[in-house]
Amino acid sequence: MHEQVMSVANYGAEPGLRFAVLLDGRGGCRTLNMEAVRRWTPDDGVVWLHFERDHPAAAGWVTTRGGFDPLVADALLQEESRPRVESIDDGLLIILRSVCAAPPEEEKAGSAEIDLVPLHIWADEHRLVTLRDSGHYITALRDIRLALDKCKGPRQTGELLALVSEKLVRDLEPVLDTMDEEVDELDELIFHGEASEVRERLKQLRRRSVQLRRYLAPQRDALNRIEHDDAPWLKERDKLRFREVIDKLMRFIEYLDAIRDRTGRADLSRRSQRGARAAEAASPPLRAASALSRTSARRLEPYRT
Repeated sequence: MHEQVMSVANYGAEPGLRFAVLLDGRGGCRTLNMEAVRRWTPDDGVVWLHFERDHPAAAGWVTTRGGFDPLVADALLQEESRPRVESIDDGLLIILRSVCAAPPEEEKAGSAEIDLVPLHIWADEHRLVTLRDSGHYITALRDIRLALDKCKGPRQTGELLALVSEKLVRDLEPVLDTMDEEVDELDELIFHGEASEVRERLKQLRRRSVQLRRYLAPQRDALNRIEHDDAPWLKERDKLRFREVIDKLMRFIEYLDAIRDRTGRADLSRRSQRGARAAEAASPPLRAASALSRTSARRLEPYRT
């Protein structure tokens, strides 16, 4: 019987490699260095390699040592890609979008605006290879890596890929919640007549909702293709998990549509309120002229009789 292996995450210990782990099939893993990665064979078990896409060492491994078709290697190293999936032999070339957040040491100090960044993936029966840019930080992958350290992680490639997709979509929820809260705040400002700075914020919020939707719609289509792929290493339980992730992503897309509509209504309310204030500002001279007319009429009344 093999001894259960636990491993403590050691990120970025080698140039271009964020981490490399060998799954033990029971929820745990063992950390590998690049020398062990080069010696790895499918008989050793499922391996997960996570690289910095824009690092020369990572690019060198993908193009010369990864055993990829040249077209696959080029796609994995592309700088910018929309979400998509391509089935190649028994593997999947996958491009997804993930939430980019601040590293843990910077979270307390406050992070920059969250956006969606590309995550390049190769998945087959024996390995999962993920690549992201060195300036990006993806909490979804960190969480899975920590679960493996606690022997509570995935056991095979299909389960690992489904979990990556699930965590990526999960990380969208706080982004949408923040956007919804901002719409509530802007509605309050408009209601109380404090709309001086609302116009630009509404414009930015609406633009961001459209931008997010532009990536999430093809991401939904990409995950749908994975769910319906006939790769033998994708088990039925993995496809069920993908189905649940797709349903959640569709709800998020509807949520973005609702945020876009709410910003439109809020802007209409702001413009109506501005028009009402302009009309009110113009009305005092009219009321004064009317009062003067009535006074003059009263003075002329005795002469008319």
